[in-house]
This record gives sequence, structure tokens and C-alpha cells, in this order.
Amino acid sequence: MRAFTYERATSPVQAAAAAAANPDAKFIAGGTNLLDLMKLEIETPAHLIDVNGLGLDTIEATSEGGLRIGALVRNTDLAADERVRRDYGVLSRAILAGASGQLRNRATTAGNLLQRTRCPYFYDTAQPCNKRQPGSGCSAIGGFSRQLGIVGTSEACIATNPSDMAVAMRVLDATVETVKPDATTRRIPVAEFHRLPGDTPQIETVLERGEFITAVTLPAPVGGKHLYRKVRDRASYAFALVSVAAVIQQDGTGRIAVGGVAHKPWRVEAAESELPRGAKVAAERLLAGATPTHENAFKVPLVERTLGSVLDEARS
Repeated sequence: MRAFTYERATSPVQAAAAAAANPDAKFIAGGTNLLDLMKLEIETPAHLIDVNGLGLDTIEATSEGGLRIGALVRNTDLAADERVRRDYGVLSRAILAGASGQLRNRATTAGNLLQRTRCPYFYDTAQPCNKRQPGSGCSAIGGFSRQLGIVGTSEACIATNPSDMAVAMRVLDATVETVKPDATTRRIPVAEFHRLPGDTPQIETVLERGEFITAVTLPAPVGGKHLYRKVRDRASYAFALVSVAAVIQQDGTGRIAVGGVAHKPWRVEAAESELPRGAKVAAERLLAGATPTHENAFKVPLVERTLGSVLDEARS
């Protein structure tokens, strides 16, 4: 790990201003992803801004009937919150499907949204990776791609977003709240928060330099049956090959978002109108234009089967 300097932020605006003033600075809270990347010298920040003392660790009801989740709420606390378990069960289930208890005790809401891909070539500094070194090439294209993306990919990158929580946030239409160095604030629909790779896969979100996440807001509960199904190579501590977050109503209508297939949580609202017709039709609409590799083409039928299993459970 390379040497770095360190400071403790005193306010969200001060943290944002400090990060904007130093292009080599990074925010640190739980550190469950950043510290690993620093040890591998994939991330090499010269300065760390500790944001743990900013008090953004509460979950509060909003006047619109939803919840405002502080950026520093730990994953364990979010999944265990009585209101989340009762009204946003898909979110609680998604969080508990991720990582391990020890990591969930440290990982934060904002950090979970910002975690970087687990593509093996991103982690192997001996291999070209456009996300790690822009312009160097994508080793995954033509390489080992079993775990990687099948939709929304580009010639520059086929990596996937690893977050379980983000898939549930997408199906719930969450909003990310931020503050900028000049103290102006912004509300970003989670649907727009993560970017597709295009020709700049190293730019993973729409955040501007120094912009700091303060909270994530959930709208009023939508009811229905909340389900999260994660298919992975082993029963725990593994990233999704495919995951499905769903909120299904009694009449068979609902919302679905898929993880493990794209650079961002994948939701196509037009596909949701096909849910009453069954998983096959909905999955075809959801994955229209998919370009799988020969190693991950199995994800196309796996999405259909996983969605079918979720719909069967919703009807039971």
C-alpha cells in the first residue's frame, strides 16, 4: 500500500470541498472495498477523507411517507430496521444476500452504491483493463467472462456492478441525495446514478468531482410481495451470476430489476407490463439486445428461470 495523508471531515460540505481541492483524494467510511483496492494498488489515493464522524447514520421517516437513509447507515442496521423489513422487504433481503455479517457491520449505504466491479481483470494489475487504465483495452473480451455482463456492455468494458443493495434500490425507485463543494444539493434518481460503460468505463456514476452522498431516500411503500433471489456459485460470500429483485402485486403486475448482468442494476420498465404473461415473455423484453459471450450465454436462460421462480413464489 502506498503512503497517504489523512483528515477527518467536519461537515458534508467541508468533505466535498476537501475532495474537490485534491484530485487524488478519496472518501473513506467502512473501507470494505477501498482498502482492498489500495492494498492491490488499484486505487492509489494520496489523501483519505474520513467521513465517519458526520452523523449521517440515521433512518428517518419522510413527510411523503417514505424513508431517508443516511449515507453512513451500516448495511446490518439498514437490513434489520423494522420499517425496512416491514415495508421494503426486498431491500432487507438483498442486503442480507450480500457479503458476510462482518462486512455488513462495516459497509455503509453510500459505500455499497459506490463499490467497484469485481471483474477478475480489473483486479489483476498485470492485465489490460480500461476501467483501471483507460485506453489499455479490455482483457475480459475474449478472456474469462463467465461472471460478466450480457446487456448494456460496450467494446470497452463488459464488467458488472456487484451490489445487491443497488438492485433493490432500483426496483424501489430510490433517490440519491448529494451535496457539492459549493453547498448546493442534488437529488439523483438511482436509475440515473450508475452509468453504462460506453467508451469511458472508468466513469461509473454521474457524481461530479467532490460531490458527496448524504442520503438515499425511498418513496412511500408500494405494497405487494417483496422478493430477492440470488443465483451464485456457492451459497454464501459470492457475487451474483444473476439476481432478481421483485415487488409483485396480487394481480400479477409488478416491478423487477436484475443484477449480475450489466454495468448497473438492470431494469426495463417496458418489460414489467409483460409479467402477467409469464417469465419467458418478460425476460425476452428485459434482455432485448443482449450480447453475451460464449462463456456467459447461460445467463440469458438463467434470468428467465430465476424470474420464473420469483413469480412462482409470489403466487404461492
